[in-house]
This record gives sequence, C-alpha cells and structure tokens, in this order.
Amino acid sequence: MDSQRSFLVIALAIVSFFLWQEWQKDYGPKPIAAPTSVEQSQNITPGSSTDSNGDIRLTGDDAPSQVTAVATPTAQQVTVATDVLNVAIDTSRGDIIGVTLPEYDLTKNSDEPYVLMRKLPGFEYTAQSGLIGADGPDDQTNTRQPYQFAKQQYQLSEGSDELVVPLVTNFNGLQIEKRFIFSRGQYDVRVEYSIQNQSDVSKSIQPYQHLVQNIDNGESSSMMMPIYRGAAYGTSEDRYEKYKFDDMAKKNLAINTTGGWVAMLEHYFVAAWVPDQQQQNRLYSMISGSKGVIGSRSDVIELQPGESTVVGSTFYAGPKQQDKLAELADGLDLTVDYGFLFFISQPLFWLLTTIQSFVINWGLAIILITIMVKGVMYPLTKIQYESMAKMRNLKPKIEELQARYKDDRQKMGPAMMELYRKEKVNPMGGCLPMLVQMPIFLALYWVFVESVELRHAPFMLWITDLSTKDPYYILPVLFGLSMFAMQKLTPMQVTDPLQQKIMMWMPVAFSVFFIWFPSGLVLYWLVSNLISLAQMLYIYKGMEKKGLHTKKA
Repeated sequence: MDSQRSFLVIALAIVSFFLWQEWQKDYGPKPIAAPTSVEQSQNITPGSSTDSNGDIRLTGDDAPSQVTAVATPTAQQVTVATDVLNVAIDTSRGDIIGVTLPEYDLTKNSDEPYVLMRKLPGFEYTAQSGLIGADGPDDQTNTRQPYQFAKQQYQLSEGSDELVVPLVTNFNGLQIEKRFIFSRGQYDVRVEYSIQNQSDVSKSIQPYQHLVQNIDNGESSSMMMPIYRGAAYGTSEDRYEKYKFDDMAKKNLAINTTGGWVAMLEHYFVAAWVPDQQQQNRLYSMISGSKGVIGSRSDVIELQPGESTVVGSTFYAGPKQQDKLAELADGLDLTVDYGFLFFISQPLFWLLTTIQSFVINWGLAIILITIMVKGVMYPLTKIQYESMAKMRNLKPKIEELQARYKDDRQKMGPAMMELYRKEKVNPMGGCLPMLVQMPIFLALYWVFVESVELRHAPFMLWITDLSTKDPYYILPVLFGLSMFAMQKLTPMQVTDPLQQKIMMWMPVAFSVFFIWFPSGLVLYWLVSNLISLAQMLYIYKGMEKKGLHTKKA
C-alpha cells in the first residue's frame, strides 16, 4: 500500500456512496404508483358508496379485500386534553381524527404545537377502529346511530393520573361502550370495547384497528436530512419491516401473527396500533383511492345471549421514544431506524442519553462521548501512528527498491514484503483504527438524525438545534482546519502529483460535504479531530525520544 491517506480517501468515498444509496433507497422521494383499475377492483367493493366523510371501513370477515365508506348521520367531535396529548374523536364510530403534541413545537421557537394527525379537506391522517363481522356495527351492511357521550370536552385534571372517555351505543341487541383511557405523561392510549349481548341469539363480532393516511402530502426528502413517510409493521418473526405506499399499491399485506403491530412513520414521530400481544392477529394493508391503510384485526368473537366481554388494543401517537415503544411491543422501538448498524447505534444512544442526564446539555454529551470513544480507541490509534512513522523511516529503502525494480513489478512486490518482514513493519497497521471508526461514525450519524431527543436541542451560542446544519457553517470550517492540521502532522508517502493535489483539497471537500450534516455530528467529528491532533503530538513526541523520525518532510 502506497499510503494510508490514499486508503482513507477511497474508504470515505465508498462509505459516502453507500450512505447516499441508503438515503435514496429508504428516504429519497419516489413517485407513488397509483393503483391500476385492476388493483382498485381488488381493493374496493364495486357496489360501495362514499359519503361526505370519506371514511374507510372494512367489510365482513374477508376484510381487507374489500373496503367501503359508509354514510352515517352527522356526528360530533369529542376533544380530549392531557399534559402531552390533545386528541379529537369523531363520535360517528369513535375514530381518532386529530392528534396534537403540545410538548413539541412545530418549528424551533414556534408557538404552535406539532400536529401529528388531522383530517382536513383533501388530506387525512387518522386512526380508525371498530367492530365488524356478521353482527358488528361497523360492517358495511350495518347502519347505526353515532356514539353517545356525556360531554364534549374532557381534560386530565390536576392530581389525576388517568382520564377515561366513554362512548356508548346500542346496536341490534349489543350494548357497546368504547372507552379511551389516557394516562398522565403517556402517549399511548388504551382503546377498549365493553360488549354485552342483550339479545336472545348469539352474536359474531371481530375487532379491527387501522391507520389511514394520504399517500402524497407534498413533503419531500433532502439527501442530508431524510424524511420517511410510510407504513411499517412487526410480527413474531419479523420484528420490524417497512411497508412503503408503493408496496401497498402492488400488493396487500396479509400476515397472521401472534401479537404484532402496525404503524405510520415520519421523521421523529410515529402513530401505531398495538393489538393484544397474546392473541392471533391478522395484519393487512390496502390502497383506497389516494389513501394508504395499514392495520390489524383479531379473531372472530362469538357472544352467547347474556354474555359479555372486554377487548381492546393500544394506540400510540407521539415521539419515537425508544424505551416507551419497546415496552408496548417487541420491535416497535426499531421505528427509530438506525439502519444496519442499529446494534452499534443503540448502545451509543444509551451512552449519550446517560451522559446527558448528568450534564443536561446534548452538545456537552456529544463532546464527552467523543472523548470516551477516542479514549477507548487510543491503543489502536497508537498502533496506527507508530506504523506510519516506521513507514516514514523506511522511505529511503522503499525508494531504493522502487528504483532497483522499476521495470520489474513481479520482483518488486516480494522484495517489498521481505523488507517489511525484516524491519517488522505492517504496511496495513495504519488502517485498522480507521476501519473501526467508520462504523462508529455512521452509527452516530443515524443517532443524531433519528433521535427525537436531539430535535431542537440547543448547545451554546449560535448552535440552537443540534439536529440541523450549522446556520453559519462555522463548525464545518473549523472541521476543515482541523483536518488540514492533521495532514500537516501525518506522514505522507504519496509521490504522485495528482494524489498530492487530492490530499491537499480533501479538507476543503469534506468541509463542503459537512455543511449539510447535522451540527451535532459535525461537532462530534471536529472534537474527534482535535483529540486526534493531541494524541498525534503526544505519540510522536514519545517516538522521537526513541529515535524514530516523525517530522513531515
């Protein structure tokens, strides 16, 4: 190998290329294929009607192969306010048609809260649930009155940890109470049905719940700040799988599993349905016009005369908080998508949050985790720089061999290897630390991009949001200067003029490249370079005492 620095350029170029591919594959904007007439005929019942509400409903036990929008009497909304959730419920069938997160600003320093779910003319992002089956009130063939409610506004009172919002209806001999149970400080809502068969014949019902969202809402994804909008699900076999809207247009999801979950994702937030984790559930998806749907339904329940039962599921709408999501369902925490390096990102995230709990500043936490990472890697760093210095001392002998065998490449290779063996020098000794650090760099990148904890998190001075780029580009410039200083101290074996020019411009290129990176990541890499500079000076000073030449020629 002619130069570790050349290897660095190649490695970073390859990593950048694969990173770009991952961005485009997972997050890049893609045209959504509209369902063909054949696909629509598979998804929509030919004789179905659409009312002014446009609600999507399952039909019978064979759902979701058929959906319909059922006309219902004009319903009202019930609003619920807790310390972390503002929710709007449509009483026609008890659907959640609005979710606002008062703890999260819409934009940095905005007075408006973040609106996660809503139902507006031309756009819908809602959470629907109900009871279908032969006797289910939400079946296509059934009509009923909206749910009745005690009051139109509910608020979690001071000193209370729980708020129950009951909706009641009677349908064909079934007494049904749909309860929404909210808890203080929690983004998960328990949705239960208390059902009593008051008739003199058996009744057959089947609970379902799904998420509905318009396929295209005009949002786009930048290469450096990805935004994924789409569905995901988890089963007992596959803990986390994305299911994009164009996948839905091609094929309906149809999986039977014990437990499982379904979700709609965006950058920092998620809405999810988690059915009973001990029961068999069927996960499904569909495209209905311009809307994508993903959901689950449970087994059919038979209620004998006079018999009653309680069934339910959990609805989550809020930030991607990994610990809370992991408690709800296996794999739901993976919606914080760290990619193929999740096994590195998750421990790093845990370490980062642990440090932050003591220093109460995410920027300082990033600096401290950088010091720890560089400290752990110091033995490898020492091997790298010592190997580079030994290669520097061998430069005259290497040049002599190159001159002797300049016309015979076959003999030059073995002669070089014999020289390395005799001098006890490993020409690859400088590469190992870089190869170890690259996965850490990428893993931290996904931590800084995906973790909602860093959203709008300030550091100091002009860095008011570590999840976005430096507004004045100061950190990328300082990074470039630190990289230039490292070049001055690093032994270079490159003799080719073109490679020398590439090396000279590399700090500039990476400074430009880092302009679009989250400032938290650039802060990490800048601090890492500064620590590397200090380590180089310390190691080289010790090596000079041993008589090894470390000054750059």
